[in-house]
Amino acid sequence: TKDLGKALAVYCVVFNCSDGLDYKAMGKFFKGLASSGAWACFDEFNRIILEVLSVIAQQILTIQNAKAKRLERFLFEGTELGLKLTCCPFITMNPGY
Repeated sequence: TKDLGKALAVYCVVFNCSDGLDYKAMGKFFKGLASSGAWACFDEFNRIILEVLSVIAQQILTIQNAKAKRLERFLFEGTELGLKLTCCPFITMNPGY
């Protein structure tokens, strides 16, 4: 993902997930992605605890719905944000966790 982003001149952040990650931290991350148009690769996504994954899925869905409607601005967790349609989260999941 990072190499593809580099080839396309899209800023890409690689983030190593852990079981200590919460939905508030991910919400801040997603706000930055949506407003900047950057990409992010969330490595070892399956290490996040199930209850947090459920909320994160809803956060991602909110962004995907706004992108599908091609909105310039959208409401994300009570904050109105500008949306750059190039934003995209990618995930990797590694067995054994």
